[in-house]
Amino acid sequence: MELNFELKTLQLKETFSIAYGNYDTREALLVELSYLNCKGYGECVAIDYYHIDLKSFIIRLKEIQPLFEKQTVVHPEDFFRFLSTLNLHPFLRSALDCAYWDLFGKLENKSFTELNHIPSGNLAESSITISVAGIEDQIRKIEKSNWNIFKVKCKGLHKDNIEKLLRLNRNIALDSNASFTDQDCLWLQENEKISQFSYLEQPRPVDQYTVLKKEGFANWMADEDSQDLNSLEELLPYYKSVNIKLMKCGGLTPALEMIRKAKELGYTTMIGCMTESTVGISAGCVLAGLTDFVDLDGANLISNDYASGNFVENGKIILSGKPGLGIVVK
Repeated sequence: MELNFELKTLQLKETFSIAYGNYDTREALLVELSYLNCKGYGECVAIDYYHIDLKSFIIRLKEIQPLFEKQTVVHPEDFFRFLSTLNLHPFLRSALDCAYWDLFGKLENKSFTELNHIPSGNLAESSITISVAGIEDQIRKIEKSNWNIFKVKCKGLHKDNIEKLLRLNRNIALDSNASFTDQDCLWLQENEKISQFSYLEQPRPVDQYTVLKKEGFANWMADEDSQDLNSLEELLPYYKSVNIKLMKCGGLTPALEMIRKAKELGYTTMIGCMTESTVGISAGCVLAGLTDFVDLDGANLISNDYASGNFVENGKIILSGKPGLGIVVK
């Protein structure tokens, strides 16, 4: 098996503004695993608030490259056990795990959903992100959009804006990227109108969630608080929902386990994304048949997508049905 990799720059269609900052580009690391005439692809991106350094990832890949040359084709679960011995950052492990699932499916001539018996019909629609801006600009974008479901980014709580969004009578979620205060959270979860929002994502900074009460009117959804399988039981008294992202948890293999565990515990689940190309989004799309919510708009936000595969069109998840993750790099 051969391992290759390349840095890419993703250009945003417009400045992406969230509580953490403003972004016009994202750096991505494309990973390729090849065997015989088949190639599988995975991706991770540099997110500053996760302190991701892609150059350090490349140094690590060069170190472990000889180990991949010795690897034979095994089941992806066995390959993930091999990855788990390498002490990799979850973002990098995710890129390699997804690339292997893509390669394995292509070698077996079966799609990921076939290999894992995942439903591929009647999938939940994806949301589109409305980045931080003046409320009138945000409302204008919602009203002009062809999408049906929206995730509105907030920087702090502005009660007048909440009222304006509710009056739209649209399918809207809120994502404050940890910018709400304890007092904000108390007001939201005690306000019956707030139940009209489909969910409210990551209201407080990491590990500052004890003010949250899942019995309240707010459907609190954990994002940065929920990094992996081990976080789920601890968060149960506070959150009703959990956002599962492949890069956070380390790939498709652990994401499958995390979704199953979250459902056992009674969470509603979402498969989410960051700003990614179709390489990353293709991997997320194959899990849409297992989750209640979908937020896979990442490739729709960039202007220089370098791959084709599974994709999202006006919120609808389009599975290619092709072997593996169906990824083709242009």
